Amino acid sequence: MEAAKAEAARKDEAVKESKETVKKEAQSFYESIKKFFTELLDFRHDTDRDATIAAIKADIPFKGATAWILICSIFVASIGLNANSPAVVIGAMLISPLMGPILGVGLAIAINDIDTLKRSLINLATMIVLSLLTAFLFFYFFPLSEDTSELLGRVSPDIRDVLIAFFGGLALIIARTKKGTIASVIFGVAIATALMPPLCTAGYGLAKGNWVYFRGAMYLFTINTIFIALATFLVLKILRFPMLKYANSAKRKRIARFASLVAIVVMIPAIYTFINVLQQSKYEMDYDNFIKNEIVANDNLWLQRENMDIATKKISLFFNGEIGEATISDLKNELKKGNNYGNLKDFELVINANKSRSIDRISESLDRAYDDLDRRDNIIAGLQKQIEELQNNINTLNLELENKNNLKGAVSFTTLAKDAKITFKDLEFFSYATMLESRDFIRIDTMPVARVKWNKNLSDSLVRKNEKALSVWLKKEIKVDTVYIEHN
Repeated sequence: MEAAKAEAARKDEAVKESKETVKKEAQSFYESIKKFFTELLDFRHDTDRDATIAAIKADIPFKGATAWILICSIFVASIGLNANSPAVVIGAMLISPLMGPILGVGLAIAINDIDTLKRSLINLATMIVLSLLTAFLFFYFFPLSEDTSELLGRVSPDIRDVLIAFFGGLALIIARTKKGTIASVIFGVAIATALMPPLCTAGYGLAKGNWVYFRGAMYLFTINTIFIALATFLVLKILRFPMLKYANSAKRKRIARFASLVAIVVMIPAIYTFINVLQQSKYEMDYDNFIKNEIVANDNLWLQRENMDIATKKISLFFNGEIGEATISDLKNELKKGNNYGNLKDFELVINANKSRSIDRISESLDRAYDDLDRRDNIIAGLQKQIEELQNNINTLNLELENKNNLKGAVSFTTLAKDAKITFKDLEFFSYATMLESRDFIRIDTMPVARVKWNKNLSDSLVRKNEKALSVWLKKEIKVDTVYIEHN
């Protein structure tokens, strides 16, 4: 009995030792993973603070060559929007100098540099005004024939634009703080954040007097600007860039408070914009799914048009044909249940049906229209046959008349007129007869005379050339030495 107890105690002790060993190994593994990711993601040791501040401040000034580069990039981006060419738009982003003042705003707030903040805001405002003016002039003198997809993509921001601006700004400022340069990353961010196309689209809105386009494009530009500056501020704070020191402590505190206030003012709209755009994106996603699953997938429903008004939380559907009460109730219940379209459960669904034009009645109308067309085709075919018979009778009578009036061996006028039109395509009128003439009023001769009318678009030289050729051709056809040609 004692031996059994000792054996059980020994086993318990072995289990405890195993647990402790596993625990230590797990902790060691966790520490190893933590160390690996810390070394992988930590970029503070590779930061050059002084060089970063100097580089950002150097890109803030806006004059001379920088102004002309901005003008040229705006023109290039506008041409790309006009031609609906993504490649041209990307090229404009690569040469745009708009990033400098925006990074300057984030830097100034992060280190409490009020002078840099003033210079950044002034230069940014100048760049925006110059960009809008340049785009306005381009689209005023070279208007779009239609709104292109490149342009329409910049008038209604969604959550993706917010995320692109923020993470693009993070990539840019991280690349800026690294020792050395990562030009490809900076260029990639310039493409991703897309500051130029919204300004060009806003200029287009001004030129066309389309304030919806102008507001939407400026809203997108504002989103990009705020979130790039916010990303810059956060990264520089994380890297603990040194705050600017002032000799006057009162001035230092005042500037620190002002910088903090500006940071809050920037962050509050950024957070509000993010939440607002995110919610709008959720509305649109659920709305698209509702239309796809409940309307398009139902073969018995014929949707003409639809509209969702987020401001009034109202969805309007317009159907062609009658919609039963059961169908209307099902659609409203699917929307209200919130299982599949939870973001739209508070929306009002308004269904408009054209009750006087059901699908069955439309089908009947189409059948009647097809029957009418078939009858008309039969009537037209019969009339065509009668016209052909009458044409043949007219040709026969013409030949009989010519045989009675013409001398033996004379050329048929019908044949002669057809051959003349085939040979001379510009001939619009042709007549032929044999006239009697006398030069000494004693002897009488016969003279073949052809009266013609040519296409009025022919020049005089071509008319003379054609008449000469016609004269030669007629002499050969009617076997005479002389033919006199008159104009009708």
